[in-house]
Amino acid sequence: MQALVLAFLAVKWGASLFRSIRRLGGLGLFLMGILDSSFLFLPFGDDFLLIALVSSRRGSSIWILYVLLSSIGSLSGVLLVDLLMRKMGEQGLEKFVKPNKIEKLKAKLEKRAGWAIFLVTILPPPFPFTAVVLTASALQTPRKHILLSVFLGRLLRFTIEAMLALYFGRQVLKFMDSDVIDYLMYAFLAIAIIGSIFSIRKWLGGRQSSGTLRREQAIES
Repeated sequence: MQALVLAFLAVKWGASLFRSIRRLGGLGLFLMGILDSSFLFLPFGDDFLLIALVSSRRGSSIWILYVLLSSIGSLSGVLLVDLLMRKMGEQGLEKFVKPNKIEKLKAKLEKRAGWAIFLVTILPPPFPFTAVVLTASALQTPRKHILLSVFLGRLLRFTIEAMLALYFGRQVLKFMDSDVIDYLMYAFLAIAIIGSIFSIRKWLGGRQSSGTLRREQAIES
């Protein structure tokens, strides 16, 4: 019973947080981009927010700024992940990605790392964006290749979404004000909260394991 109450309160808090971020406009998109592409699990979070904001400002060219801020936010989140994963290396990677998937991703990244990252950056879940970025960083793929591929991929994805929001703006706003979107939002937030808890636990566990491994290596040397 207590778990259900906590879950309900978490979802309500999450819904309030999403509305607060939406009121921040472009800054909210930037922050959501960082969170979505780094340590939290927020599937479609930046996409939903971008579509909602562009739909409400259809008569303005501010959508260009929204697209850029979303892309830069995502790029910033990936940079944070990259900085950590390069230190953790392949040993730390196994905390986040299954060994059989690592081998498959290795084969793809060794041949065409830039294209592989670009494609998963465009495609929505369940395509393994996070797993690809983690693996690329752990394998020491040049940082400029990762960041350029992510930025171009997100820029294309968010531009397409903004165009659709501009064209279908009235229908989007009507849908956003319906009861259906409330239920969908609650479901999305429940998934995001649970996924984020697991994601943060993995990151904390991965960092502790990496620190222990470095200390052992220092002692041996």
